Amino acid sequence: MTHSPTVIRALLEEHGIDPSRALGQNFLADANIVRKIVRLAGVRAGDRVVEVGAGLGSLTLALLDAGAQVTAIEIDRRLLPILRSVAGPAGATVIGGDAMVLDWQALLGDGPWNLVSNLPYNIATPLVLDLLAAVPVIDRMLVMVQLEVGERLVATPGTKAYGIPSVRRAWWADAEVVGKVPPGVFIPPPRVDSALVSIRRREPAGDEAQRSAVFALVEAGFGQRRKMLRRSLAGRVDPPAFDRAGVRPEARAEELALADWLRLAAATAP
Repeated sequence: MTHSPTVIRALLEEHGIDPSRALGQNFLADANIVRKIVRLAGVRAGDRVVEVGAGLGSLTLALLDAGAQVTAIEIDRRLLPILRSVAGPAGATVIGGDAMVLDWQALLGDGPWNLVSNLPYNIATPLVLDLLAAVPVIDRMLVMVQLEVGERLVATPGTKAYGIPSVRRAWWADAEVVGKVPPGVFIPPPRVDSALVSIRRREPAGDEAQRSAVFALVEAGFGQRRKMLRRSLAGRVDPPAFDRAGVRPEARAEELALADWLRLAAATAP
């Protein structure tokens, strides 16, 4: 079961709620898309699922129908009474709070968990990257995000969308766009298309010292992405280090895969 457009409009009107653009509120109102999200997420009976930005509970109900144990997080206090009345009796645990500052370890405890969410556009990238970095008990994600955000998260070297988020995501996980969603399935409709992104955690590419060194180079390289690396990384990477790493100093940041950044960081290590 999920909310129809008529039900969503009625709930918003009954409670005197105007969707907040600042909170990125676009409520899912298409049962087919909701079912597709649950299917692509691979949710099965007994799975522990956390949902960020649960809103009015359309996706929450579908996850519960699939037999998941759902923890639904919502920041908007106006929506919490509705979400609790809709999803609480069906078995969801509803949490009021800001996903960007939650104590995730205290909330989730041991793993594994699956994150399945229609993420608010304004927090999608930082939240996904923060969870990959700091919440290893979440080992799978299926998130709906702005299409441009999704393309950046999954981008590979040499593509226009490839950048810092792409490299950071690649440190912890594999990702792919598994579907595109038009604006018309939301109330209110956003101005852009959305993407369904599947993210699966794997072993990190290196230890914390390596990560810190790599990310520092990545930040510097993409900070001046139109410049050749010998210029954007001047003062950080000596010319001989490029040869040791097998990286062309004339290359630009968007040409380097994660493995290249790792070799470059190793070549500059004391």
